[in-house]
Amino acid sequence: MLDPFLMLDEFSSNDPNYYFAGFPAHPHRGFETVTFAFNGKVEHGDNHGNHGVIESGDIQWMTAGSGILHKEFHEKEWAKTDRIFHMIQLWVNLPKKDKMTQPKYQALSKDQITHFVDEKSGAKIILYAGELLNHKGSANTFSPMNIYKVNLDKHSQLELTEANGFNTGFLVIEGEVKINDEQSAKKGDFVLLKNDDLSFLLEAQETSEIFVLSGQSLNEPIVASGPFVMSSEEEIQQAYIDYQSGLFGSFDF
Repeated sequence: MLDPFLMLDEFSSNDPNYYFAGFPAHPHRGFETVTFAFNGKVEHGDNHGNHGVIESGDIQWMTAGSGILHKEFHEKEWAKTDRIFHMIQLWVNLPKKDKMTQPKYQALSKDQITHFVDEKSGAKIILYAGELLNHKGSANTFSPMNIYKVNLDKHSQLELTEANGFNTGFLVIEGEVKINDEQSAKKGDFVLLKNDDLSFLLEAQETSEIFVLSGQSLNEPIVASGPFVMSSEEEIQQAYIDYQSGLFGSFDF
């Protein structure tokens, strides 16, 4: 329903026992994983030699492509305390023609990401990918999409327009917003917009923060199994064969 986006997972806790274990080495093929760090630190590495730590304001955009083994752990010093850990992980589908592309990372620090204030509404906007209100995001994508976070002061209004053919939705991270002077959405709600008219008006009922996804539909078959997302059952079977045959590389990283 939100093609080309496959999964959105928001997680937040100040209990280290909740997030300390992290995600040991595991495979992916056929899509991209994007981690948005709002609070906390994540240490990541893969068997292609990439390694680093992202922290508040950073994003890690991993293109699994033809196949990769990677792991993600909450940075040890941060996880020892009861500080807030708050992240979003997004899975983005790759077009069929790009599913076997070479794996790669985009590690974008806070100062590399586009931040601006909309003069009319006063909204504070972080634009991760795509274009919005005459600004351009930093991340490179395989299909057209706009991904951004909006902070609105109480009673402020922001009108947004997405392109024809895009699927658009948003997660309310904090606060409450009214959409098109009609329905309201509160913290934790996800709103899927009709794509017959992609102009929409947001009015903050209280200080609010929303995370917006909008992307051009790929209109291609989606076949998912575990950590693989391909376009056919045969491609999924081949992914498992390649993984079990060691073609994804070594776990020793």
